[in-house]
Amino acid sequence: MNNLKNLREVMKKENIDYYIIPSSDSHQSEYVAEYFKGREFISGFTGSAGTLLVGLDKAYLWTDGRYFIQAENELKNSGISLMKINTPGYPTMEEWIRDNLKENDVLGFDGRLFSVNQYESYLNIANEKKFSINMEKDLLEDIWNKRSELPKNKIFLHDEKYAGKSAGEKLNEVRNNMDKKCADSFILSSLDDIAWLCNIRGNDVKFNPVALSYVIVGKDYATLYIDKDKVDNETKDKLKSEGFEIKGYDDIEADVKLLSGTVVLDPNKLNAKIFTALNREIKVIREVNVTTNLKAIKNETEIANWELSQVRDGVAMVKFIKWLKENIGKEKISEISASEKLTGFRAMGENYKGDSFGTIAGYKDHAAMMHYSATEASEYELKAEGMFLVDSGAQYLDGTTDITRTFILGPITEEEKIDYTLVLKGHIGLASAKFLRGSTGVNLDILARRPLWNYGIDYKCGTGHGVGFFLNVHEGPQGIRPSGNNVVLEPGMILTNEPGVYKEGKHGIRTENTLIVEKDFVSEEFGEFYKFRTISYCPIDLDGVNVEMLSSEEKEWLNNYHEMVFGKLSPYLSEEEKEFLKRETRTI
Repeated sequence: MNNLKNLREVMKKENIDYYIIPSSDSHQSEYVAEYFKGREFISGFTGSAGTLLVGLDKAYLWTDGRYFIQAENELKNSGISLMKINTPGYPTMEEWIRDNLKENDVLGFDGRLFSVNQYESYLNIANEKKFSINMEKDLLEDIWNKRSELPKNKIFLHDEKYAGKSAGEKLNEVRNNMDKKCADSFILSSLDDIAWLCNIRGNDVKFNPVALSYVIVGKDYATLYIDKDKVDNETKDKLKSEGFEIKGYDDIEADVKLLSGTVVLDPNKLNAKIFTALNREIKVIREVNVTTNLKAIKNETEIANWELSQVRDGVAMVKFIKWLKENIGKEKISEISASEKLTGFRAMGENYKGDSFGTIAGYKDHAAMMHYSATEASEYELKAEGMFLVDSGAQYLDGTTDITRTFILGPITEEEKIDYTLVLKGHIGLASAKFLRGSTGVNLDILARRPLWNYGIDYKCGTGHGVGFFLNVHEGPQGIRPSGNNVVLEPGMILTNEPGVYKEGKHGIRTENTLIVEKDFVSEEFGEFYKFRTISYCPIDLDGVNVEMLSSEEKEWLNNYHEMVFGKLSPYLSEEEKEFLKRETRTI
């Protein structure tokens, strides 16, 4: 509350009536370095998604259904009201601003933290309602005394034996796309796209192997804008040989002013400050970054490597499950200590570089919070009863993993068993899908929800997201959700399959695997059909399954999946571990 009060004092000095603090950084990243966590600093809300609007006498925080329970808890007594996104009775932030800001009011925000599209949306409202926008200053600079500095971590090269293509080859693909559009330059600001294009990785954002940087590609040049202290001579020489010049991170602000002709940019990724520095005479082509689409379709080398990392990850998961099942009730195990144990098993594997996100380990009602993060103050001790949800993943040089299992630690209620089985039925429904070329994730989302809808249950989030290759665990452009994504699914795309049930105060259940889109068959009459192949290898806890609720096809899928899991993982397990896995993958 003191931080909120101090911000309001600065707002008064700067003649700003309302100030917006988003969750993003200067690159519109989902997960950000500590330096950019201003929304958390002011509000106390620690979720990864949310936007704070502070007025001189009131404040509001907008977030989505993954965080409603968490936000209600963390915002208590803060003076900040929770606004629930996509919930009847709650306006969007744009609607609230349109309805409440008055003529001559000033709306402020840091222009680096807003995309072109976001900025223009507010600008249109401002013009309509005759208030003004001030995006020139980061007001937190004056009040955040212990703010972390921008990270200074060294970048490193991602070997072509993993990536499958050189940075120079990727650069040529970008230029070919530019040529088709008669474009003179391409501005790239999304960090995972830059890491993919340049075959570099970094450590600037926890769990995401990226580095704060920009790229401008011209017809005969390419420039990587990055803190030069992060680049050693070997990396510099390699990048130069692939066609990249290196300049300082902040030099881009001057260089964009010099661009002419036609420039291609992604208005959802480029920030407003850089965009408004462009010459007004320049022609702008707005589209999703071509690199986003290129990296979404994994090449044969990436897919082969990914298979290796998934098997390695499955081995770690089996070791963890065995430890958990055999020690529950015999020694003290908490949500945090279980998470640390799983990280330890993964760290024993080849090419391990860290977790791919903060492990979500929720016991009993904690699991009802989709993105629950245990603390020493909040964590539960696990008992030989109820359910324990663990959503986790790892970064390997040869792949990124993301998997969720809900473990049955002892007796559960009939309601819990029904819900567990419904989630499994939804998971199987999507995993088994065969679909016509041209289908999107929106077309397929209902396959995962239908068993739950039949019981009047839903989950307030998407069913699946893209996954990066030793990159961000959440990667676009593809996704599986009820609406809002019209990206056609293509062979080589990776997505997750993660339906769930979340009942506040009771329990949370999620079963998640990773899928790859593959060609299935061609019909002369109806065209080409695709399918999903599951590439996560880990037993699904059969102790929670009500077998009578499964169809013969669903039982067959589950038995076949478990047979595959045993075949993939058993060569890397001890005899004792094999026997354990045999029980966990038994035929039903």
